[in-house]
Amino acid sequence: MASIYARSAAAVTVRPARPDDVAAIRAIRNHAIEHSTALWTRAPQTSDQAVTWLAAHLARGSAFVAEVDGEVAGFAAYGPWRELDGYRHTVENSVYVREDRHGLGIGSALLAALVTAAREAGHHVMIAGIEAGNTPSIRLHERFGFQVAGTLPEVGTKFGRWLDLTLMRLPLA
Repeated sequence: MASIYARSAAAVTVRPARPDDVAAIRAIRNHAIEHSTALWTRAPQTSDQAVTWLAAHLARGSAFVAEVDGEVAGFAAYGPWRELDGYRHTVENSVYVREDRHGLGIGSALLAALVTAAREAGHHVMIAGIEAGNTPSIRLHERFGFQVAGTLPEVGTKFGRWLDLTLMRLPLA
């Protein structure tokens, strides 16, 4: 059995996403849809939806990928938290790591890039909406200074059970 510590030597490179990353991002996203409660939908993202989603993020410079050994191993993005004008200075983040690449610091590298980019873009607050049982994601955000703003019980459902949503916030200004 391979040691998890042997995997930690891999170099992680984070860069802005490009249009040609769409298939790798979609594969990671669809794996999360199928196997986790990170995304509260059962509908996989189609190719057209993936292109549209990525194009919107590329236009605002808010999508990044992490590469390990020349392959996309994770992606992260931020976007509007809510569509109404009064929320225009608040963004919500998403961080996803390929299932076979957990434990390499990829999530930390991606979240660092997101926070930096959102600050440089002049945003005021970053929100993370995390399924309350996703302790690794909550801990990751805590390491970056996010604080729990509250937990909303049973606001979503997936895999035949009700899910709680923990909201975390990080002041950027």
